[in-house]
Amino acid sequence: MTSARRHRLLQIAGFAAAAAALGGVFLMYTQPAFMVTMIDQLWACF
Repeated sequence: MTSARRHRLLQIAGFAAAAAALGGVFLMYTQPAFMVTMIDQLWACF
C-alpha cells in the first residue's frame, strides 16, 4: 500500500469516527431525561 493511499484511508476513517461521535451526541440530546440531567448538572455549577 502506498503512503498516499494509507493517508487517504486514515483520513476517511477519521471522518467516519467523527461523524459517529457527532451522531451519538445528537442521539443523546434527543432524550428528554438526558437533557434534564445535563441542565441540572449545569445549574449545580452556579
